[in-house]
Amino acid sequence: MGAIPTLATYLIDWGWLRIGPPYIYINIDPVIFSIGPFALRWYGLMYVVAIILGLLIVRGYATRKGITSAMIYRIIWWCIPAGLLGGRLYFVIQQPDLVSHYLVQPQHILATWEGGMAFFGAIFFVIPTLIWRARKEHINPLVLLDAGVLFAAAAQIFGRIGNLINGDIIGYRSTLPWSTVYQHPHSWACLNPATCNVPVQPAAGYELLANIVLLSVMFYLARRVSRPGILMLVYLFGYAFTQFFLFFARDNVIVSFLGLDWGLKQAQWTSLVVMIILIPVTYLVLRYSKPVPEGEVAATYGVPQKAVEDGGEPVTGQAQEAIDDAHKQPAEPVEPVESADEVTSTSEEITAENR
Repeated sequence: MGAIPTLATYLIDWGWLRIGPPYIYINIDPVIFSIGPFALRWYGLMYVVAIILGLLIVRGYATRKGITSAMIYRIIWWCIPAGLLGGRLYFVIQQPDLVSHYLVQPQHILATWEGGMAFFGAIFFVIPTLIWRARKEHINPLVLLDAGVLFAAAAQIFGRIGNLINGDIIGYRSTLPWSTVYQHPHSWACLNPATCNVPVQPAAGYELLANIVLLSVMFYLARRVSRPGILMLVYLFGYAFTQFFLFFARDNVIVSFLGLDWGLKQAQWTSLVVMIILIPVTYLVLRYSKPVPEGEVAATYGVPQKAVEDGGEPVTGQAQEAIDDAHKQPAEPVEPVESADEVTSTSEEITAENR
C-alpha cells in the first residue's frame, strides 16, 4: 500500500485526533499518566466509567421491576469480578502462545493491563452468577438477567471507546475514507509495524455503533415488554449476530472448529454456538415465562417468598437471611416461675422484716 497522503489542512485537527480526507488519524497515548510502576490507562479508566454509568442507566429499570438499590449493589460486587475473570480467561485460552506465555508464566494470565478481554467470556461467567444471586435474593432470575444485559449493553459502549483509544481491535487494511490510522508509538496497533501508520478498517468503531443500536432497541423494549427474559434474548441474539458479521472486518486469526474449516474466527464460532444454544432457551422462555400483570412487582411475581414478618410485606434478600439465622439460634433458657406458695411465703418474710 502506498504512503499515506499528507495534507496541509484537515476537517478536524486536534493533534490527538485528525480527520482527513481521506482517513481518521488517532495519536493518543494509551497511558494517561505514570507514577513509578503505576500507570493509569485509558482502557482501565473506561472500565470504571462503564461500571458507574452502567449502574446509573440500569437503576431506573431495576427499580421499576422491584429490584432495590441494596440488591443491585449486593449483586454487582459479585458480577464485576466474575465478568473481568471470565473475559480475561476466555481471551487467554484463545491465544496461540497459551502455553509459552500464559501457562509457563502465569502472572500474565490476570495482567489485564497488557490488553485482551473477550466479552463472551464475561457473559459465560456473569449469567450463572446472576442466576445464583437471584435465588439468594428470592427474585425472578429472568428479571435480574434482563437488568443485567441492559447494564452490559450500556457498559460495552464505553469499553469500545477504550478499544478505539487503545488500538487493540484492528481491522483489515482498507482505503475507505473512514479508515483508521494509529500513529502513537505506544498504541497497541503500533506494537506491530504492519498495522502502525497504516489505514485499517475501524473495527472498534463498527463495534461501538452496533452497541449503540442494540442499546437503543433494548431501551425501546424495556418499557413495552412485560414478559421476563425477552430483553436477555434480544441482547444475546443481537450481540452474537453482530459479532459474527463484524468479525469479517477484523484482522483476527482464522481457526477451525470440530474439524470444520469455514474461514471463521474464534468469536464467530462462539457466536454460532451461542445462537444454537439460544434456540431451546427461547422456547423455554416463551413457554414458561408469563407476562407480569400491571400493578404486580415483576421481580417477585410468581416467586415464593420464604417469610412474612408481622403481617407485612414478604421479606427477601439479606433481611430474609438474617431472619433465618435468628430462627436457627438456640433459645435462651427460661428461669422456672415460682409457685404461688413460694411467692406467698416470700411476701410474708418481707413483711415481717419491715415490721
